[in-house]
Amino acid sequence: MNVDSHQHFWRYDAVRDAWITDAMAVLRRDFLPEHLAAELTANGMDASVAVQADQSEAETMFLLDLAEKNKRVAGVVGWVELRSPHIAERLEHFSHFSKLCGFRHIAQAEPDDRFLVREDFIRGVAQLRVYGFTYDILVYPKQLPAAIELVTHFPEQHFVIDHCAKPEIKAGKTEPWATQMRKIAQHKNVFCKVSGLVTEADWKHWKPDDFRPYLDVVFDAFGPDRLMFGSDWPVCLLAGTYRQVKQLVETYLKDFSQADREKIFGGNAALFYGLKPAKHGLAA
Repeated sequence: MNVDSHQHFWRYDAVRDAWITDAMAVLRRDFLPEHLAAELTANGMDASVAVQADQSEAETMFLLDLAEKNKRVAGVVGWVELRSPHIAERLEHFSHFSKLCGFRHIAQAEPDDRFLVREDFIRGVAQLRVYGFTYDILVYPKQLPAAIELVTHFPEQHFVIDHCAKPEIKAGKTEPWATQMRKIAQHKNVFCKVSGLVTEADWKHWKPDDFRPYLDVVFDAFGPDRLMFGSDWPVCLLAGTYRQVKQLVETYLKDFSQADREKIFGGNAALFYGLKPAKHGLAA
């Protein structure tokens, strides 16, 4: 099963979605499963994991409702207030939704670069494994030191780094990002999504070769068993089509084995998130 490990849905709301600036006007419309379906089909993808874009439980329920009605939405990464003193009861509540795989917080937007290791946040993350939930780490390179501390606290928790931690591709800068990614990759419970790269490059003038130094780092650090393809659709539309995003990864993988390509384009996501259709397939 080919799985897109990272995409978003929303019904556009100008107030809630104020993060969509004038420069990002292409995103100022609804993006729903019926819009994604054609992209998945055209690009040989069977299913996707829908990831939160708004920090509310309403967002989590919105995505779960879409997943319930659309078989190709194989899993959901939602949001919950991990700092809440009532986090255990909220996680228990959400544990009854079979397509809910885990949670994410938009840590990249937090003014405190050490947000991920705040005491209240750490307490919440500590509860995730009790209910079998994963955690998506969304950070900029400047927040990677805190991310490294976070994963060190929880060697049994399943983490995945979104968008390769958003390296400074447009500036052509690799350090200290590369060193920090190699360090976090030493923790075998940490995976990484090969996603969100085109939007870190020059949106209008990127070339495929711009991404090779960054792909070299993550493939060397994580290897084919802990990397997963994600389109970051529709956000990717700021800089490229779904096809272009997938093609970048396909081209990089052209000399890899078929088995490795299958892991990166679905197998690893299915195992990491415990996607139900994949479990049945593996059992067969």
